[in-house]
Amino acid sequence: MRTSSFRLRCLRTLAALGWLLCFNASARQGLVTVQARTVTTHIRAYARVVPISETKLRAAMPGVVQGITILPGSTVKGGAVLGHLKGPGIEALLVQRRGAVAGDRAALRAANRSLASERQKRASHLSTSQSVSDAQAAVSQAKAKFSAAQARLAATEEQTVLRAPVTGTVLSIAIGNGERVGAGQAILTVQPPDRLWIEAFYYGTDFGTIHPGMAGSFVPADGGATIPVRVISVLARIDPGGGLPIGLRPTEKNAALPRGQNGTVILDGKPRKGVAVPTGALILDRGRWWVLVRVGQRDRRQAVSPVTRIDGETLVGQGLSAGMRVVVGNAYLRFHRDVARQYQPPD
Repeated sequence: MRTSSFRLRCLRTLAALGWLLCFNASARQGLVTVQARTVTTHIRAYARVVPISETKLRAAMPGVVQGITILPGSTVKGGAVLGHLKGPGIEALLVQRRGAVAGDRAALRAANRSLASERQKRASHLSTSQSVSDAQAAVSQAKAKFSAAQARLAATEEQTVLRAPVTGTVLSIAIGNGERVGAGQAILTVQPPDRLWIEAFYYGTDFGTIHPGMAGSFVPADGGATIPVRVISVLARIDPGGGLPIGLRPTEKNAALPRGQNGTVILDGKPRKGVAVPTGALILDRGRWWVLVRVGQRDRRQAVSPVTRIDGETLVGQGLSAGMRVVVGNAYLRFHRDVARQYQPPD
């Protein structure tokens, strides 16, 4: 019994000495004089490069697709010929349009000959001025009819040519060579490079401060170069997951945004003022944050209101002022030293 009691006293003494040694070591770590700072907070969210819109090449008339040689992923220039529309219906329409042009051309030539004849007769006093005016009107009507026939033929011929609607990347080809297509049916889809943007979803209370014009950066997940961006729009809809979608575009005109690329968007929030305190000096006790302030030779508990963390420090909005000295080393142990003394075992 005496041996057990002696061992117990020894253990208690060692525990007390360990606590005192730890406390004395923390006391030697010194203090920090806090300073006022103004910092820019950052709002982070996962994001992805998505299309604002896609452009489809649609058939202007029913026909059979021929001559398409490009593949998905190919880059095309706006207006480039990608293929043609053929078929019996198209050929019959072209024959009709060409026949109309030929007939109207012949009618215009006849009207011009008639006008020349009337003018000669008028010079010989064998015709009247009214006859010449009528012949001139006939020529004008024939010219208009011929021009309209030429325009219809040119429009029909153009409608048979499949041209790239915009400059961009071919995403998909819905109709291949030899397949029939109806008027207005999509043949292929092109993604313009300038019709991509970054869509990010923000959660929590910070998204209430996001507005168009905010600056930030997009950090690609694959380790690519950071791209400066700006908020273009705050979409009114709320995602089913509760996030607020934000649309962003690069601030540099030539910045490349690969479709489907994932990354993180970091927005520069509103500047905040406060006092910077080492994060290790903060103590959470019963739902409140505290620090120990050195007043004279004693430490005083001081309630604080943290605002945000910045590089190992925490910006405090209330409770401290610049120039105060705050305990840094083993602050939690010092804060609870009264509790430790309460439970100090007796000798």
